[in-house]
Amino acid sequence: MQSLLEQLFAGITTKSAEETERIARAFAMLVPVDTTLAFHGDLGAGKTTFIRGLARAWDIVEPVTSPTFNLYTLYEGSRQLVHLDAYRLDSGADLDSLMIDDFIRSPWCMAIEWPERIADSLPEETWHLYLGINDQQTHTIRLRL
Repeated sequence: MQSLLEQLFAGITTKSAEETERIARAFAMLVPVDTTLAFHGDLGAGKTTFIRGLARAWDIVEPVTSPTFNLYTLYEGSRQLVHLDAYRLDSGADLDSLMIDDFIRSPWCMAIEWPERIADSLPEETWHLYLGINDQQTHTIRLRL
C-alpha cells in the first residue's frame, strides 16, 4: 500500500470537501514542525478546505476561512497555524512589513495561499501543494518539495 506522501507526490483526486479535509488531517501528522506550506491553485481549488483539515488535525476548533482582507490569521492548537493569503501582496518585502515573525512560536506551520506573489521570500525547504479542480468538479492535490 502506498504511503500518503507517495500518493500526494503522484497526485490524489478527491470528490468532496470532506474527502479533501480528511486527506489534510492525515497529511498534518506528516508535516514537520516549523514548516512552511505553499498552496498553489485557482479560486475554488480547495486551498482553504485543505488548510481547514490541517487546523482540525492540530486541535484548532475555530472557523477557518481565507484571510483575504486581514492578510493572515493566527490559530492556536497543538500547533500554531499561520494562515496567510498573499494575493494582495506585491512582493516578499510586503511580507516583511506584516511582522509575522514577531508572533510565531514553535511548533508552528505557515500555510500560504497565492505563494507565487512572495516567491522570493519563501524558505528553500517550503513544501508546495498544487490544487486544482477539473470539469467533473473533482479536485486534485499534488505535493512537491
